Amino acid sequence: MHQSMVYTHITIGDALTYKIIVGVYGDCQKAETSGPKDEADISRAIAPEHNEFDGGFSSLEGMLQWAISHSDHAKLRNTAQNSQHLSASDLKKRQEDLKELTNQLKVPSDAQLMQIALNDLNNASISSEARHRALEEILVLVESIDNANDLHKLGVLTVIVRALESSDNETRMRSAWILGKASQNNPILNLGALAKLMEMVSSSGVEEATKALYAVSALIRNNVEGQELFYAKSGELILQGILINSNTDVRLRKKSVFLVADLAVSQLESENKEEPSFFSNPFFMRSVVELMKSSDLDLQEKALIAVKSLLQLRTTKASDFKDFCDLDGALEGMREGLKQLMAIENMSDFARDLESLRIEVELIFQRKLQQVHIKVPAFP
Repeated sequence: MHQSMVYTHITIGDALTYKIIVGVYGDCQKAETSGPKDEADISRAIAPEHNEFDGGFSSLEGMLQWAISHSDHAKLRNTAQNSQHLSASDLKKRQEDLKELTNQLKVPSDAQLMQIALNDLNNASISSEARHRALEEILVLVESIDNANDLHKLGVLTVIVRALESSDNETRMRSAWILGKASQNNPILNLGALAKLMEMVSSSGVEEATKALYAVSALIRNNVEGQELFYAKSGELILQGILINSNTDVRLRKKSVFLVADLAVSQLESENKEEPSFFSNPFFMRSVVELMKSSDLDLQEKALIAVKSLLQLRTTKASDFKDFCDLDGALEGMREGLKQLMAIENMSDFARDLESLRIEVELIFQRKLQQVHIKVPAFP
């Protein structure tokens, strides 16, 4: 039997989903009379005997959909709303009831679930499907900050970083995703993950590249050491390669330009720090400005935010933005497009907000241009 199959035939995924369902909708003291009454009934309800996946629903989503579809939706909604108005004493009692019910069902704790998944990952004989499932289970668990902070203590991070070297792209993709979610308050940089993740960003697999870039962004955000390592490994060339290639998946381009904006803001917040030369590289600047002409409005907005930050850096030149990047033309083209969107009812609010940002960027640009023409008085 697969190691995840423990606790009254409840798989790790089933246990996680059961906790979600009970925590959000459950009324431990007022269960439906038609619902399961004992451990055996609950086991049969959430783990059908003839399930092809041997021991539970095929996914967390499947179990959640089953639970909701077999429930009174009005009652679920009312219970969820009522739970928001519980007094401190009632809330404490609800938590105690849930804990007691969990103990009765022998549902494992999050730490136990994580250890089971870790044991699976350390088992070289398990199938790829089982390995993917273990990674998905960890991915759900790290949504909790407390669980994310336990990853290093339990030795999970070391195993996940090692999984980046797997020959299976699904394993690499899920591992990168986990590292991105667990980046806060964890010493992932010290485990040497950044270099491998940067390599994965150039993967031909879109999902793998997207999750890897997500992890890279999370690791170096507000992290000076991580940013220096990113620059040392020519991370800006990776970003520029994504930005200038119109055939690149739009999700990657969005994440890339968002990271550019984030890095520029980080630089602005460190006034005494020397600005990396790539920021003022006219070709790099133009690759960002060109995205303002995209038909994808979200990409347009992210590019505009990045340009706003780049304009405020000391080393970027107004003349490059004007003559080489044609920022004037990009801003005017965006103005015309937004003007048309304002006439569309369900787009007007978004268009107005984006136009306000565009105007702000235009004013910053004009001020930067004016500074070029200011003459410094000569002193005797």
